[in-house]
Amino acid sequence: MSENRMDEFREYRSRMNDRISEIDHLGIKRFFSLDSGAYRDQALDSKTKELLGLVASTVLRCNDCIDYHLEQSINEGWSDEELYDALNVALVVGGSIVIPHFRHAVETIDLIRAEESSTGQ
Repeated sequence: MSENRMDEFREYRSRMNDRISEIDHLGIKRFFSLDSGAYRDQALDSKTKELLGLVASTVLRCNDCIDYHLEQSINEGWSDEELYDALNVALVVGGSIVIPHFRHAVETIDLIRAEESSTGQ
């Protein structure tokens, strides 16, 4: 199986997160802890929070963040129709400047679903 954009993203993210953890800087550690803690179940469940992260990432136009939150959202069980509905909210909030990132998100959904199909998930 050839490596696709998602494989490259996962490898790079993992490698660089490992490298960042080697820095051993208190402020950086606190931020990473705050970030991961924000997605834990509280008043809102983690599934909902991942969808919120996807919308915010799309409006902020961060393709790495879009990829991450799409993967997490799909792992949490969101359907394509639900993801498209959330991305529509991002499009309405962010305006036409979000369209290239909307395209990126749709491609990412397709890549992740193709991976699922090839592994029988």
